[in-house]
Amino acid sequence: MSGKLLKTVLCAAALTALVGGACARTVTDDNGDQVEVPERIERTVVTNILPLASTAAAFAGDATEVVGMHPASMSASTAGLLPSIAPKALKAKTGFIQGANLNVESLLALSPDVVLVNAPDRRMLERVRSAGLTAFGISPVKWNYDVVDTFDGWISALAELWPERSERADWLKGEMHRVAGLVEERVKDIPEAERLSVLFVVRSDPRQIVVSGKRFFGESWAARAGARNAASGITAENANAAVSMESIYAWNPDVVILTNFTPLAPSDLAAGRDDNRDWSHVKAVQEGRVYKMPLGIYRTFTPAGDAPMTLLWLAKTLYPERFSDIDLEREMSRYYEKGFGARLSRETIAGSLAPSAAGAKNASTNVRSGR
Repeated sequence: MSGKLLKTVLCAAALTALVGGACARTVTDDNGDQVEVPERIERTVVTNILPLASTAAAFAGDATEVVGMHPASMSASTAGLLPSIAPKALKAKTGFIQGANLNVESLLALSPDVVLVNAPDRRMLERVRSAGLTAFGISPVKWNYDVVDTFDGWISALAELWPERSERADWLKGEMHRVAGLVEERVKDIPEAERLSVLFVVRSDPRQIVVSGKRFFGESWAARAGARNAASGITAENANAAVSMESIYAWNPDVVILTNFTPLAPSDLAAGRDDNRDWSHVKAVQEGRVYKMPLGIYRTFTPAGDAPMTLLWLAKTLYPERFSDIDLEREMSRYYEKGFGARLSRETIAGSLAPSAAGAKNASTNVRSGR
């Protein structure tokens, strides 16, 4: 008898012996903790690992599995592709958490089978476990902000929780590596001196401008797409790289990429609508090379469910002549259908590629991946 069949027989026997019982299995989270979860997870809450809520909903299936998510996750989900991929996820509750403040009583009321938590946040993991709930840690930093490795890690973690979706996980990871290989092959001969310098503006508000330094996802996005991170000399980790306009003038990037953690649009920089900051002296603005990142299942600066298409978009945006044969809308249509079983209209895809400011709602103070 095979191991899988034996496990099924034992589970059936246990269910017969224990009225109302449920089989459990042991999985390993990103902290290396052994976590016991039901054989089939039906109710999930995602707390402060923000990119995972919408990705888990799309990955798991009809999204009835995700019954709670952070408000910052919900705002991106509502404005992005999730309504077209897993609309039931929009019914998830958000009142159990505000910022970093978890209301345990409200969480308990959601009766989750498993609670996904930012793995480095041991305090929240302990609070969830002390309440008698199952907490599974997923890390945003374990792979040192490499977008391909992080995507692989997150999809592998979701496959641990939903093993019935293992084929989906294999396809998604395969697609990530296919795109990464395609991009690498096409940009590998660009001399270092000719590689574009790219500045990722993560957040901009009246107090400060936050960019991606060496220790955040912008470093990897740039390198994977054959470019240089203009702010690579900034060693402040995560969303802590606050800089001045004087630094930006000194870098004078060829390209500026605006994330969906800020409502800024390319036209805002040209028109001086970034809290009266003067971007007119920056080469990227002068040459019309300011771009807004797509808004997918989540804000695409983080390598959640959209990462293969984000990398393809970035490479084609930076070096259009090297990717002139790539029909990005067709690639996206294929990816979301094969990867998540969703047929997206051309209008929906076009909206993802030209997002409104709505995707930044509730995001300004929730950029940090956390340690």
